[in-house]
Amino acid sequence: MEKEEIGVILAEQRKFFLSGATRDTGYRLSNLKKLRSLILKYENEIKEALNRDFHKPEFETVATETRFVLAELNYTIRNLKKWSGRRRVKTPLVHFPAHSYVLPQPYGQVLVMSPWNFPFQLSMLPAMGALAAGNCVALKVSQQVPETGKVIEKILSNFPGALIAVFPGDHSVSEYLLDYKFDYIFFTGSPRVGRHIMEKASVNLTPISLELGGKNPCVVAADAKLNFAATRIAWGKFINAGQTCVAPDYLLIDSRIKDRFLEILSAKIRDFYGENPEESKDFARVISTSSAERLTSLMKSGKIAAGGTANIGNRYVAPTIIKDVKPGDPVMLEEIFGPILPVIEYQNIEEVYSIIEKNPKPLATYIFTRNKKLVRSFLARTESGSASINDTVMQIASPYLPYGGIGPSGIGRYHGRKSFETFSNMRSVLVKSNLVDIFARYPPYTNFKENIIKLLLR
Repeated sequence: MEKEEIGVILAEQRKFFLSGATRDTGYRLSNLKKLRSLILKYENEIKEALNRDFHKPEFETVATETRFVLAELNYTIRNLKKWSGRRRVKTPLVHFPAHSYVLPQPYGQVLVMSPWNFPFQLSMLPAMGALAAGNCVALKVSQQVPETGKVIEKILSNFPGALIAVFPGDHSVSEYLLDYKFDYIFFTGSPRVGRHIMEKASVNLTPISLELGGKNPCVVAADAKLNFAATRIAWGKFINAGQTCVAPDYLLIDSRIKDRFLEILSAKIRDFYGENPEESKDFARVISTSSAERLTSLMKSGKIAAGGTANIGNRYVAPTIIKDVKPGDPVMLEEIFGPILPVIEYQNIEEVYSIIEKNPKPLATYIFTRNKKLVRSFLARTESGSASINDTVMQIASPYLPYGGIGPSGIGRYHGRKSFETFSNMRSVLVKSNLVDIFARYPPYTNFKENIIKLLLR
């Protein structure tokens, strides 16, 4: 797409937003319902596209892409009228007589920049949140998933480009869009690119959400139900070939159960993907040969306990467990973002906290234990965007739990109502009566007036 064409579309969007059409809740609902029917119509094409892009299993496409989005859409459609209305709040006595409320208003023109790992979900969720709030959307899709990008374009071509437009292309298109003065920017991707987005947004003081990643720790305590823990960790780690920002990045396991647990975990991998996962229709590929090469180099840390093979040309990296890893090993110095799980054993829980604290604040933390006191301690001693007890990844599947990072793992929250609020200016309104006025706030100030203000501001 040429820059001149992009400029025309963005100008049309600005004009359309200023027309006020998107402020009508009925118009927003009709578009969300239309989007829902289009996703159902093109669901098979989405499955095929993701399989062509990186061998994504159909089940994973349904569970983590299409139906994940549809569940959020249905929730938003059911609640949008309530969310869009003014919300009365209490008014302090010092304002008497008056009333107060919060009025959601759209920001205007929103840029959504989506990644390649869950390209449909992570395009549609923020885009539909922005549309629900009454914004116009410019969607930049990743060039690394061209087949999925084509289906997204096909779906969204059913809407006016002045409302939502898709911008495919390479890095130069992203840079051109970032130079435009949007009213809000929503980016999902790596911390490295996130810093660049933040710098670009700062030029115009544009508010942003950054959904990034990090090294998410997963702790298995000695009292954990090992079979459940192994099943849920294997699924959370190796779904989408480990290319999930909230996947467990490394395992911290009590030394007393390490050997037994790794046996169970290795068996679970075989149960899921067979003796040769490369032949499994249920195991995805990594996104590129360069990613496969990077991941292969990380296998040199520790000792391979399971997997450890790769086919670079086929972009295949086996589900791999590495034991006897040390906190300073190369595999512990970066987010893995692939099907490799390093394992560090610990003797006491203080070692766990020490290792976690040495890494930047992650997107998620996990612990498997039946000890409620340990859970409380773990939540108090660690920081992350989200946490899950006795499970992995599933916390993001609830529309009632805001999703996002903290510090290096992200800025802002979305999902469910929080998506609507993220893309809305939650405008505070005070309505003052003209019947009475409190004279104590006006000069000349006296001790009597000061005492009245002290009384009112208790």
